[in-house]
Amino acid sequence: MRVPRGRPAGARLARLLTEVLAPGVLVTALPLVAAVRVSRTRTDLLLWGGTALLFCAVVPVGVILHGVRRGRLTDRHVGDHRQRARPLSIGLASVAVGLLLLAALRAPAELFAVIVVIFVVGAACTLVNHWWKLSIHAAVAGATVAVLVLLFGPVAQLGWPLVAAVGWSRVRLRDHTWPQVLAGVALGTPPAAAVFLALT
Repeated sequence: MRVPRGRPAGARLARLLTEVLAPGVLVTALPLVAAVRVSRTRTDLLLWGGTALLFCAVVPVGVILHGVRRGRLTDRHVGDHRQRARPLSIGLASVAVGLLLLAALRAPAELFAVIVVIFVVGAACTLVNHWWKLSIHAAVAGATVAVLVLLFGPVAQLGWPLVAAVGWSRVRLRDHTWPQVLAGVALGTPPAAAVFLALT
C-alpha cells in the first residue's frame, strides 16, 4: 500500500517503519549479524554469511519481487494472504537448503540456530496464513529481537520498542488489526527463543 503525498506525518512514519523493518530486511540482517559474531576469519564470514544470505534472503525475497513484477502478487509485502502460500513455501524450501549447506560447512551453532529460527517462524506463519492474515512483520520482528537478546545480552532489549513500532505501523496502514499483530508477536517470539536456546 502506497501512502500518497499529503498524508499525515503518522502515515508517512508508518510506511517508513513498515519498509525499513520489513521481514525481508530483518531476515537479511539477522544471519549476517550472527555470521559476523561467530566468524573468526574473512573466509568464514564469506562462506557462512554468504550461504545464509543467499538462501534465507536473496532467494525468498527474489521470489516475491518476481511475483510482483509478473502480477501474481499484489505487492512485496503480499498483503493478500491468499497469495502467500506459494512464495512462503518456496522461501521455506530455500531456507531448508541453506540449513543443509551450513551443516555441511560446519557452521557454528549460533548461526545454524538463527537459520533454524527463520525456518520455524516462517513455517508457522505459512501454516497460519492458510486460514488467517497473521502479521508476518510482527512475527519476524519479535523473533529477531528475541534472538538478538540471546546473542548479545540485555543491551538488545532496546529492540522491543521497535517491535511495538512495527505493530503500530501495520495497524496504522490498515494492513492488519491489533489481534493479527499481537498474534504475530506471540507466534514469532517464544518459538524463536526456545529454538535458539535448544540449539545453542
